[in-house]
Parts: sequence; C-alpha cells; structure tokens
Amino acid sequence: MRRLVPAFAVLSCLLVARSAAAGAEEPFDALYARLTKAREILGVAISPDGSLVARVEPVHDEKTPRASRILVQEARPGAPAVRITASLDGSPIREGNVAFSPDGKTLAFVSHAGGAALWTAPVSGGPASRLTKLRGTFQEPLWSRDGRSLAALVIENPSKEPGPVGPAARDAGVVEDRIDEQRIAVVEVETKALRFVSAPDLYVYEYAWSTDGHSFAAVAARGSGDDNWWRAELLAVDAASGEARLLWKPPLQIANPVFSPDGSTVAVIHGLMSDHGATGGDVFVVPAAGGAPRNLTPGRRSSAGFLAWPSASRLLVTELAGEATAVVALDPLTGTARTLFSGNETLSPGRGLGLALARDGAVSAVVRESFDSPPEVWAGPIGAWTRLTDENQGLKPEWGAAASVRVRSDGQPVQGWLLPPARVDAREKYPLAVLVHGGPASAHRNAWPSPLLGALLARGYFVFLPNPRGSFGQGEAFTAANVKDFGGGDLRDILAGLDEVLRTRPVDPKRVGLFGWSYGGYMAMWAVTQTNRFAAVAAGAGIANWQSYYGQNRIDGWMLPYFGASVYDDPAVYAKSSPLTFIKDAKTPALVLHGERDAEVPAPQGYEFWHALKTLGVPTQLVIYPDEGHGFFREESKKDRVVRVLGWFDRWLK
Repeated sequence: MRRLVPAFAVLSCLLVARSAAAGAEEPFDALYARLTKAREILGVAISPDGSLVARVEPVHDEKTPRASRILVQEARPGAPAVRITASLDGSPIREGNVAFSPDGKTLAFVSHAGGAALWTAPVSGGPASRLTKLRGTFQEPLWSRDGRSLAALVIENPSKEPGPVGPAARDAGVVEDRIDEQRIAVVEVETKALRFVSAPDLYVYEYAWSTDGHSFAAVAARGSGDDNWWRAELLAVDAASGEARLLWKPPLQIANPVFSPDGSTVAVIHGLMSDHGATGGDVFVVPAAGGAPRNLTPGRRSSAGFLAWPSASRLLVTELAGEATAVVALDPLTGTARTLFSGNETLSPGRGLGLALARDGAVSAVVRESFDSPPEVWAGPIGAWTRLTDENQGLKPEWGAAASVRVRSDGQPVQGWLLPPARVDAREKYPLAVLVHGGPASAHRNAWPSPLLGALLARGYFVFLPNPRGSFGQGEAFTAANVKDFGGGDLRDILAGLDEVLRTRPVDPKRVGLFGWSYGGYMAMWAVTQTNRFAAVAAGAGIANWQSYYGQNRIDGWMLPYFGASVYDDPAVYAKSSPLTFIKDAKTPALVLHGERDAEVPAPQGYEFWHALKTLGVPTQLVIYPDEGHGFFREESKKDRVVRVLGWFDRWLK
C-alpha cells in the first residue's frame, strides 16, 4: 500500500512562509514541539501504608512505540525517584500496570522485556524477577492478602492487543472470528506456577479479589471480548474451582466491581456507557450471596467514575458533577453522601477518573490537572494532597482563562467549556472551533489541552468544548437522553451553547468550524446535513451511514442500548440519524480522516461520506492513515492529524 504523505511535509513550508511574512505565527514544527512537551502520567499507585508512590509515564522513543517507565518515590515533595524495570541495559521498553505487595516491599508490574510478562521487583530498585513464561497479555495485577499470590487478567496467545481501539488484523482468505478470551489467572509468587481460574469461554473485563481470597467478582461475558462488554454480567467466580455464579444481569453496562470489607456485598457502577473504560453511572450494591441490586444514587445529577470500599461504613466515589470533579463518601446502607473534595479540575489514577488509595482509605495518590495546570502526581489525605512531582515544571498556559458555558436547551441545563486565545482584542472578531468529544457517553473535562486544542488556541481561535445530552456529568437521565435520537437533541444542545458563545464573546459567526473523532466525527458529518452554520468541518473516524456501519464494524453490540434493536429489526431508527439520508443538503467543506485498520468505525464510512460530497460538488478531502486503528499510536500520524485539521480550518475560517 502506498504510504501516506505527511501533511506537515507539504504544509510546513506554507506555515513557515506565513510566519515570515506576518511576523506573528511560528513554524508549525516548533509549535507542535512545544505543545507536546507536557509529560502524560499513565498510572499511579500507592503503597498500603501510604509511604511510597509509584507512577508510570511515557518515554518517547522512535524505535519503541508506547514505551513507558515506572518510577517509585517516597510520598514527600522532592524525594528522589527510583526506576523499577525488567530492562537489563536500561533501554526504553513498555512497562506499567503496577501494584504494591501487602507489605509494601515489592512491586508487581507488567513488562514487555522479551515479550509481555508479569514481573516483581523490590521497591528499592533491585533486580526484577520474571514470574510468567506464558505468551500472552497481562493486565490489572492484584495481590492476595497474604502476598503469596498474584492474580491478573490474561489472554493466552492473543491475536492482537486487547480491546477494539488498536489496529484490527487484516482479513485474508476465509473470514472467521478469532475470539481471544481474557481470563482470571493466579500465579504463585514463590513457585511461579500459573493456573487459570475463570472459564475458557468467558471474557473477563474487570474483576476484584475478595478479602478472604476465596472468590472474585467479575464483569464478564461469553464470546468476543471486543463486542460483548455491553451485555456483560456481574459474576462471582470461585477462586479454587473457577465455578461462576450469576449475581446480576444488569439492564445496562457495569464497571469497577469492588467488595465490601466483609465480602458480603459487591458495589458496581451501572449506567449507559458507550465505551469500556469510559465509566459513568449510578452506584449499585449487590449481595454477594445473591439478591436484588440496590441503587445508592438514584436521581443524583452526577456520573460516578470510580469506586473503592475501604471500610464498612464508607464507600468512596469519584464523580463528575457538572464541571466539577468530586470525591464523595457514601453510606452503603442509606446512600447518604458526604463531599470530601470538589474542584474544577480532573483527578485520575493516570487515566479515567479516580484515586489510588492506601489501606486506611484516607491517604491517596492522584494525578491532578486542569486547563491551567499540566498533570502532576499528588499524595496525602483526600482533598489535602501535596504535590510530589515536577514533571511539567515550567509549562504555563498559552491561552486565556477557561470559562464554563451554561445554557438551557429544551428546558434542561447543558454545560461546556470555552477557551480563548492568549490575547483577545474585543474590537476584533475571531474564528471559533467547536470540538465534540467521542462516546457519546463521555465528557470534556477541565484538563490540560491536547496538542490539537493547543494549536488552535495558538493560531488565534476560540475553542468551544460542549457536553451535550448523552454526556456524563448531569446524571443518568441526561446520559440516556439521546437514545434513539442521535443528532437530534444533542445537536440542538451544541447549537444552544454556540449561540451563547456568539452572544458573549467576540467570535465571528461566519467563521465557525466543527471537529470531532468517533461520535464527534459523526456529529461533524451529521451537522453539515442539518445546518449551514459551520464554515468547515473535520470529521475523524465518523459514521456516515448507520445502516451500512452496523454490518461493517466489529463492535455492533454497543448500538443496541442506543437504538433499541438491530438494524435488521428496525432499519428506520438507524436511517433517521444517518448523515447519508440527508446528504444532498450538505454544502459545507469537509475534511475526512480515518485509520486504515479501524475496527470500531471502519474506513468505508469515511469513503461513503467523502464520495457523496465529491459527487455533489462539495469541497472535501479524505485521508487514510496506514496501519492505524480507532486510536492512533504512531507519533507521525498524531502530528499529521493536527496539522491537517489546523490547515483545513485555516483555509476555510481565516
């Protein structure tokens, strides 16, 4: 296949020339290098006594994509960090998934040194020991209470990386489903003997080990792991025999199982979730012996994203509530909530939403970031954390102060974020880029901007980040408000937010663009068939035709909760939300971007949309990224995507 010609190789000369002529805009390469200086923190863990904190951070190495390193330090500012690694020569490799032993002296982790495997190493940084020889993938190691065993989620002889986000395998010959089952496995640390616990036909997505070590709580489904999470059940799995017992067949999706300290109850987050790993919903408790589940947070106008159960009377929840992130203590019996922390920032254990807790449940480690502050590791009592790292020291915002945009749409409150460029002259009119998040069950949060967002702001754009219905942060009813209505109320919410921005900021209504990826890419495709308010759009991994998409993608299970039936049983509900149904109304220039091996939104969706616009004489361009999936891993592709979107908007909005 012919390789993609990088956009920055073609456009950088134009950007440099513009910079030289205008004396205002720097060359793109320099801008991009500066915007990618912020070091991401991929994971964080804290020792049981709270004295040590481990973090995982990326290492940029051209020869080792996705390389990362593990660092351990005392939980005090300025403490030196020790690298924990299985690399014999210290070269960059991919390492992460860290877990402290019960005594805090040993760290378990996953390393790709010589192939993926479970390793342990003393926290002081001594030689690491390989525990497994099995060819497979390993995730989420958990120690037994006595420290003699390690459990993990394992796929033996995998055909690809776990999950549907990475590049799909190319089909050739007879096309058949290759099902990789992810199972709970237990490794004896002393003997290094590994045994599988859960059944070979069961895919386990998340799990928790009971305090007594006799059972696991598992979120699991039979069949393909990529396609069945949306119908996963809560199971109790016997740690000795592997026998599975159904605890709950939920009507929607579940995540983050945790046992009560006495093992009598399992708590989970339940709600409408479009992607595994993007968690939001209500908090439910289920008796471990069997019985009816109970909702502890009915009607709460927030979305729980993380659970921990450190003591009998205290169930900790991290939630998104409007624009704020909060840590709440729930009474497991009454559901009474007490807010321990609330702030306009993002808290995470590296990714997602949550904390890393010490044994007492009071001391924690967390990654904190916001539009004003790049990510750093903090530790201490909840809400009274002390910053431990200076990984992004010296990085300052190159944009103006963010504002929360609140409007009412169809009678309900809707929230979003607006970021201005660094310098704004109220006498001028500025272009605006609207960025729609993926999902749709997700949300724009108060977090350090991505390189694309930063590049738009640096080039003088205002940027609006809407959280329309279907998003997290406003409660379950709001998240479910776009069921059977994709492109209806959610587009009205986005336009209502846009109206508020135009009313209150110096933005030119004739120079507004829209960009999104996945669900956001769909919204870009859909918007041009419903309104002419956008001067240009850029649609990444978007869905042009829900009917053809149903038969092309490899995760069609996610669509049933949103559309209510398969496309074969109710084609009309899919057609009414398809951009192709209304394509003759499209007049807006559209850039279309797609990963060649995207399993979630296959590239033919991009071809359909591009072909239709081209036939109708609408300015358009299609870009296919070789060997990329739904998420991009190669730095070349990430950079190319930024410069293409920036160049497209510059062309049509400036």
